Amino acid sequence: MYIYNVTINIDNAVHDEWLTWMETHIIEVLNTGKFISAKFTQVLVEEEMGGKTYSVQYTANTQADLHDYYKEDADDLRIKSLQKFGDKMLAFRTELKLVKEFYPTENKN
Repeated sequence: MYIYNVTINIDNAVHDEWLTWMETHIIEVLNTGKFISAKFTQVLVEEEMGGKTYSVQYTANTQADLHDYYKEDADDLRIKSLQKFGDKMLAFRTELKLVKEFYPTENKN
């Protein structure tokens, strides 16, 4: 499994509009067929630059799916977000490979 992580800092002035828009945007990314799920989280830190920070983690089955997303879909979707929010949004992307998942082996009550 591969995780495409997008971390975004959004200016407070457009936060509420962006939050609503992101739900549609995440579905649009998932509808490319390159990912099997997405998690949308708020990063719980105070940013010196202000605003609020979020992370979206898109899960892909293969690295080829991720590369197909970059080649076929990513530029158009990034342009849409820049046209809508411009300099009110700062994003950076990280590609991760899942090595192993761990779960508790017993319940300690």
